Amino acid sequence: MGNLIKKMSAVAAAGGSAVAIATMLITGPTGHDGLEGVRYRPYQDVAGIRTVCYGHTGKDIIPGKTYSQAECDELLSHDLATVARQIAPYIRVPVPETTRGALYSFVYNVGVGNFKTSTLLRKINQGDIHGACDQLRRWTYASGRQWQGLITRREIERQVCLWGDK
Repeated sequence: MGNLIKKMSAVAAAGGSAVAIATMLITGPTGHDGLEGVRYRPYQDVAGIRTVCYGHTGKDIIPGKTYSQAECDELLSHDLATVARQIAPYIRVPVPETTRGALYSFVYNVGVGNFKTSTLLRKINQGDIHGACDQLRRWTYASGRQWQGLITRREIERQVCLWGDK
């Protein structure tokens, strides 16, 4: 976790875009040690959703196929661009790139539908970045069960989210 935070701070200090920050959160410094991990063959996630690569879901997943690293990178790039487009209309106040990057990672994981009705979004739009970032800690359940991996993920996302509140 410390190595990921160190690398994230370097990306942010270099003026990395929100998508670059979210990508680093999801893939990690080496591409295999981020919040999602990478799996090249489709599988059912903890919520029973067909998933591949860095957490890509959707009807375009081909059961039984082994995806390449390049295909996984392309899916993630496309998915994060989609997340950015989808949530942009809901954020009505200026948000720092680091905060936005943490939000992209979060929404990539929970979906735009959950985000657009969340207290987290309401707090952002009220200008309460700190309160919004703290809301991330509430999103640690999947299929009615709390998951240690989600607790860790949300804590890292929260730290990155708060960099914009300094």
